[in-house]
Amino acid sequence: MSTMLEVSGLSHRYGTGAKAHIAVNDLSFTVEAGQLASIVGPSGCGKSTLLRCVAGLTPPTEGTVSLHGDRVNGVPDDLAVVFQDYSRSLFPWLSVQKNVEFPLRWRSISRAERRSRAAEALEQVGLSAVGGKFPWQLSGGMQQRVSIARALASRPSLLLMDEPFASVDAQTRFELEDLTRRVQREQGTTILVVTHDIDESVYLSDRVLVLSKSPASIVADLRVGLPAERNQITTRESAEFVTLRGEVARLLQGGTPADAVAAASDAAEWDLAERAKNVTGSKTGS
Repeated sequence: MSTMLEVSGLSHRYGTGAKAHIAVNDLSFTVEAGQLASIVGPSGCGKSTLLRCVAGLTPPTEGTVSLHGDRVNGVPDDLAVVFQDYSRSLFPWLSVQKNVEFPLRWRSISRAERRSRAAEALEQVGLSAVGGKFPWQLSGGMQQRVSIARALASRPSLLLMDEPFASVDAQTRFELEDLTRRVQREQGTTILVVTHDIDESVYLSDRVLVLSKSPASIVADLRVGLPAERNQITTRESAEFVTLRGEVARLLQGGTPADAVAAASDAAEWDLAERAKNVTGSKTGS
């Protein structure tokens, strides 16, 4: 598996001198091609700054970002971003179809090809029937699907997602998480998701990068050994999920990786034992 993204010694400061604020401090990591990785950390730790640096929207103060081995200076053509605030990222005066087509207008792509790509992307996210509607006529979850479709229409090598499901209800979040995993499997797109939701980071990912409080540094790089086929109920109830969730939670609260693993394993065993007792009790009572 080849390296898609390499971040090396990345730091970013806002301001200068005594009033300078260090948002990101000496971060280094790689993401392999076809991988879905999550970055999870406390609110205000510098996650979004890191993502903007990776996207080429904000130049790092120190260090480098490379895509396909080429240094990122400005936004690469084969990179797309899905932001949290879907209501501000869509043009309300354009139809859904035209919103998805819009970024393609700046490429050497014919009008027919733009329409074809947009239609294909809308089908992938389950919105084929609403291409003629306007964003304000759709629910929040559907608007975020449009944002995802617009990103997919550009056929990016790397898709960045900044807290993409934070503004939708729990059921819609589950649907969008499953949509993201399905698209990643079908297209082999490399995806990097920034989130503060522990459960989401574990459920979505092949890897979870855990960040410290500001200034952000990497506390742990965890491999997620869950099956590729995941279910919002059974996966979240599994011992593996409970263990990983506990491990990430303890790391975010300042624990060491070794402490986090031990505590999370104990918690998972206790959880399974309690469920077994409840099942036994139910059978006895009946």
